[in-house]
Amino acid sequence: MTYARIAVVILGFLIVGTLGLLGCKRETAPPPAPPAPKVEVVTVSAQSIPDEPEFIGQTEASRIVEIRSQVTGIIKERYYEEGRDVKKGDPLYQIDPIPFRAAMLSAQAKVSQAEARLVQAKQNLRRVKPLIAEQAVSQKDLDDAIAEELSAKGALEGAKGELVKAKFDMDNTRITAPIEGLIERTRYYEGRLVNTQTDLLTIIHQVDPMYVIVNAPESFLLKRRRDIASNRVQEPDIYKLRGVITFSDGTLYPQEGIQDFTAVGLQSETGSREARVTFPNPNRVLLPGQFVKVRFKGSTKNDVMLVPQRAVQQGPTGSLVYVVGEGDKIEVRDVKAAGWQGNQWLVEEGLRQGDRVVVDGMQRLAPGAQVQPVAVASAGTSAAPSSVPSPAADGTKPAMKPEAGPSSKPDAATPTVKDEGAMAATKGDTAMRSSKKEGAP
Repeated sequence: MTYARIAVVILGFLIVGTLGLLGCKRETAPPPAPPAPKVEVVTVSAQSIPDEPEFIGQTEASRIVEIRSQVTGIIKERYYEEGRDVKKGDPLYQIDPIPFRAAMLSAQAKVSQAEARLVQAKQNLRRVKPLIAEQAVSQKDLDDAIAEELSAKGALEGAKGELVKAKFDMDNTRITAPIEGLIERTRYYEGRLVNTQTDLLTIIHQVDPMYVIVNAPESFLLKRRRDIASNRVQEPDIYKLRGVITFSDGTLYPQEGIQDFTAVGLQSETGSREARVTFPNPNRVLLPGQFVKVRFKGSTKNDVMLVPQRAVQQGPTGSLVYVVGEGDKIEVRDVKAAGWQGNQWLVEEGLRQGDRVVVDGMQRLAPGAQVQPVAVASAGTSAAPSSVPSPAADGTKPAMKPEAGPSSKPDAATPTVKDEGAMAATKGDTAMRSSKKEGAP
C-alpha cells in the first residue's frame, strides 16, 4: 500500500508538471499579426492646366517729364499745388517777363527799320535802271543800287529772325505742363534766378497708364524654350500675354495689363531679360516705385500631375511621395514638384498615369510595407489657379505652403497606420496578460 500511494503521488506531480509546461508554452505563443494598415490614396492623371509664372516687378510712370526753364530769369510766381494732378497746358511758373518784352519790342523796331531800308533800296534801283540806258549814270551806280537792295532784304530777314527769337523767349516766360499727370514738389521758389536748360524746376509723372517692369532670369527663359519645343507648354505671342498684379498685402489689382515690350537682350548686370506690362490706372491706385507681383496669364502646361500638398514630403534629395504599387505595397518615388496650383502640388516628373499616391498616414510607412488603400477624391479636381510662383520664375523652390483644404488630421472612423499599430500592440498585450492568469503554474 505504501508503495502504491507513493506511485500515485509521483504520477500526480508528473501530470501537474506536464500541464504547467503546456501552460508555459501557451503563454509564450506570439500574438496574431495585426491587419495591414489603411491609408488614404488619390489616383493621379495627366492633365492640362493654366501655366501662370509670377515675377516681382516695379511700377513706373509711363511718361516722366522734367520741367526746365528755356529762358534765364527770376521766378515771379508758381501756380500749381505740389503733389497734385495737373492737366496738359496748365500754367506752372511765371518768369519775370519785362526784360523779354523789351527785347521783343526792340526786335519789332529792327524789323520796321529793315523794311524801310528795303523800300528805299528798291526805289533807288528803279530810278537807276532807266538812266543806265541813256548813259546818264555809270555801271557802278547800277551795281551799287542792286547790292543795296539785296543787302536790305538780308537785313530784313535777320531782323525777322531776331523777332521770332524774342517772341519765343517771351512766350516761354510762362511755363506750362506739357502732359497730364502727378507733379512733384518744386525745387525753386519765387525770387530765385533760374538758368536756361540747367536748373530742374520739377518733374511730372504720367501715371495713367502705368508701366510695371519685370525681369525674367535666364534660367527661366532657357527652360521655357525647352518646354515649348517639347510641347509641354503652349504659349501665344508674348505680346498677347496678360498680367495680373498682386500687392504686398495679398490683394489683387482689379484691372489686367498687357505685355507690350520685351528687351532685345539680357542685362549684363543681372543676367535677366526685361519686360514691360502696361496697366490702366484711372483711379491712381498704382503709384511709381511700388513693388508688386505680376502673374502672366495666357499659357497652358500639358501632361502634368496634381497631388495634395500634404502628400509631398521632403527627403535628403528633394521632394518625394509614397505610392501604393503592385500587391498594395508601398513604393517611395522621387518627384519634381514645380509649384502650387490652388491647394495642390504641380508634379512634372516622377509620377505616371493612374498612380495611387498616399495622402495620409505616411509617418509609419516604409518601402515594401503592405497596406490597405482607401480611395479619396481624385487629384485631378483642382482649385482655381493660385498666385504662387513656380520655381522656374524666380530660380528658387517655393517653401511648403500650409494646406488650404480640409484638415489633414486622421478621421476617427478610418484608422491610420499609427492607430492600427497601437491597436495591435494593445490586443497582444491583453492576450499575454490573460494567458499568464489562466495557465501559470
